[in-house]
Amino acid sequence: METNKDFSQQILEKATSLFKHIVLPEGGDERTIEAAKKITDRKMAKLTILGDDKQIADALKKIGAKTNDINIINNFTTEKLKNYAEQFYQLRKNKGVTPESAIKTIKGRVYFGTMMIKNGEADGLVSGATHSTADTVRPALQIIKAAKGITTVSSMFFMTNSKMTILFADSGLNEDPDAEQIADITLATARTAKQFGILPKIAMLSYSTKGSAQGPGPAKMVKATALAKEKFAKEFNDGEYLLDGELQFDSAFVPKVAAKKCPDSPLKGQANVFIFPDLGAGNICYKMAERLGGLNAYGPILQGLAKPVNDLSRGCNSDDIVAAVAITAIQANG
Repeated sequence: METNKDFSQQILEKATSLFKHIVLPEGGDERTIEAAKKITDRKMAKLTILGDDKQIADALKKIGAKTNDINIINNFTTEKLKNYAEQFYQLRKNKGVTPESAIKTIKGRVYFGTMMIKNGEADGLVSGATHSTADTVRPALQIIKAAKGITTVSSMFFMTNSKMTILFADSGLNEDPDAEQIADITLATARTAKQFGILPKIAMLSYSTKGSAQGPGPAKMVKATALAKEKFAKEFNDGEYLLDGELQFDSAFVPKVAAKKCPDSPLKGQANVFIFPDLGAGNICYKMAERLGGLNAYGPILQGLAKPVNDLSRGCNSDDIVAAVAITAIQANG
């Protein structure tokens, strides 16, 4: 996908070619309805929308949406509810879930949609227009769980302009990950990059470059780099990625600086994946890159789950939902 096309156009075209089945659990929100029309007009995905079936059908009809590729399920009345509740009870009974509480939980639209994914009845889910991040992530952690080789689910942002697409992680979920968790985040982010046709050139960021400063922060990133290299050796071949750390941002991104500060780095100042030491750094940097640098931010994108679930900002618009559906469809393709 590394072309001169705008990133948004790339992901829409790729998702259209895949035509995955995505669940939208927030059928009562007008932005979901508007997004559904845009998605089906493009024939980009098959959709299941959860909520009041009559209300949703009327809203889609009102805006002239093509409903051939839209399935509407009332999660309170569907015959699937009993089966899903029993499955959830079996999954969580050791955590104190009872048959009665399982039914109540699965009536929740995000939980219901996540059960659809677990049962292979949908490929991914996009939520968050009206639900909190916790309400979107919690069902995924309880039902879908982490992907093979990953114990830490994380989030990343695609940061784009007309010239480049770079990845930031973790910028939205894990507050103070330890070295092992950062290694997990690094592996998950490399997988994400490869899913989107990007050769991951990964910089493990710090306020130190190759021992230029001492302290627990740089030490953590040195250890995380070593652990990440061990994980990568088990999954990728040489030439499928570049990875180095600990590095300051300019050493990772500016070739002239890299030539002076870390001339032996395989990145040569051309990193496109940036792994942050903690959520504070990651979140601040993505917002600065967006607001001061003028980059477009796509995310937070959840990664490290066995099957894709993605979270929206509650301030999102319908185009944000369309983009999230496209990204989720590409993640679902493996």
